[in-house]
Amino acid sequence: MEKIEKIEKQKELIETIGRYMEKQGYQPIAGRVLGLLMVMDKEEFTFDEIVAEMQISKSSASAALKNLELRNAIEYVTYHNDRKRYFHISFSDVNLLIAEIEKKFNNYGNIIDQVLELKENKDSKNAIVLKNIAKGTRFFLSKIEAFKNSNL
Repeated sequence: MEKIEKIEKQKELIETIGRYMEKQGYQPIAGRVLGLLMVMDKEEFTFDEIVAEMQISKSSASAALKNLELRNAIEYVTYHNDRKRYFHISFSDVNLLIAEIEKKFNNYGNIIDQVLELKENKDSKNAIVLKNIAKGTRFFLSKIEAFKNSNL
């Protein structure tokens, strides 16, 4: 793959990640900054590099980075005799992501269980669909638990 083609694909992927992260509740620019840190071969970016790469204002970059730090999606390091901060993806992000997914599925499963408990006709089409969703949710949660216990 030629360098220009690779850069275009990286930009497209950053945008795709940004749109996905927006649907997950992230600010639009924060999602794209996270995409930048994920996609690019360079593993650490300074504030000014992020501003230049994303072609965004400093205030937008600052707000996005603060948002990502609060979500524990990114972190930064500093180096001796260098006042700059170097941002990268949080190394603990996998565990946080798993915990977040697990929490969402537990909450959703609990709501479905409450709905099913109140259903008068437990064999209605609606109840059957909800039972299948609850079953799938419990299956997924068991796989998350197995993954966590696999010491990865």
